[in-house]
Amino acid sequence: MKYVKATAILPEELIAEIQKYVQGETIYIPKPKQSYQKWGARSGTRALIKGRNNSIKNEFQGGKSIGQLAEEYFLSTETIKKIVYSK
Repeated sequence: MKYVKATAILPEELIAEIQKYVQGETIYIPKPKQSYQKWGARSGTRALIKGRNNSIKNEFQGGKSIGQLAEEYFLSTETIKKIVYSK
């Protein structure tokens, strides 16, 4: 998260109003709810994990054991079970 100086982007009247409540402090202004993105959507991590999980499911259906998949993907057997037995 980068910080932006309020005087550079906000009108003086708004800064004066905010100063009635807080002065010299760092405040966080959240995004509107409709502009939230799910975790990993922006960086592409979500898509990578989805692809990895699909590969794990396909290999399991192809005959690989849970133990083999855990070693191959460096995941616990419990995590592999969650992946292969999910919808």
